[in-house]
Amino acid sequence: MRIAVTRAVSPRIRDCELTFREREPIDPARAAAQHAVYERWIESHGCRIVRAEEAPEHPDGVFVEDTAVVLDEVAVIMRPGAASRRGETGGIARALQRYRAVRSIEEPATMDGGDLLPIGQTLYAGRSRRTNDRAIAQLREIVTPLGYSVVPVLLRDCLHLKTAVTAIGARALLYNPECVDAGAFEGLELVAVDPLEPGAANVLRIGETLLVSSSHPRTRRLLEERGQRVESLDYDEMEKAEAGVTCCSIVFEA
Repeated sequence: MRIAVTRAVSPRIRDCELTFREREPIDPARAAAQHAVYERWIESHGCRIVRAEEAPEHPDGVFVEDTAVVLDEVAVIMRPGAASRRGETGGIARALQRYRAVRSIEEPATMDGGDLLPIGQTLYAGRSRRTNDRAIAQLREIVTPLGYSVVPVLLRDCLHLKTAVTAIGARALLYNPECVDAGAFEGLELVAVDPLEPGAANVLRIGETLLVSSSHPRTRRLLEERGQRVESLDYDEMEKAEAGVTCCSIVFEA
């Protein structure tokens, strides 16, 4: 069974952390409605939704991807780079411990799950304002005995690695060449986003279907022309919080 861990939208989402985006008014009710549609979409593609305990005091709490990465053997709980977000991880750890052994990134290291892109037995780790070299070293210590390698990736002008690149197939990636160099992903097929949609590299792959924000119609057409199955949802309220469609779920096989 495929599991998707999610969490409710905080009524304080207007106070979310922002790094590369100017603050705009966010409607919490509209954000919650869009998130409910998102959860129903995930369910319709074969996932069982597991709602983590609510965290209304944490404006960014809905962005559960940043709190953990789940591999076949272990769940690694993050230590978020923004101090305001570190209280988000406890409820996620409690939700995940039903399915995996749990390990943690420890201080002084910091790491956001949005900086991790697992492809087979390789974990690409973005070196960002939220993820530092100490965390990458800790992650390597945890996963190397399990047969994984960790490849650091330098980022430019984006929040997380998954802002710049996500998987669209077992060995294929969608990426923004302005934010990450293709050479970091040797041996993989890379597809560039439409240059008029620099935020389009964040897509959610469940099975053979790709979920793309409706804000990125050009990149959706590009993917469809490749013969891929693509669907879209409105997610613009979350985008105002510097988020993408991968940010609000942790999807894994139970």
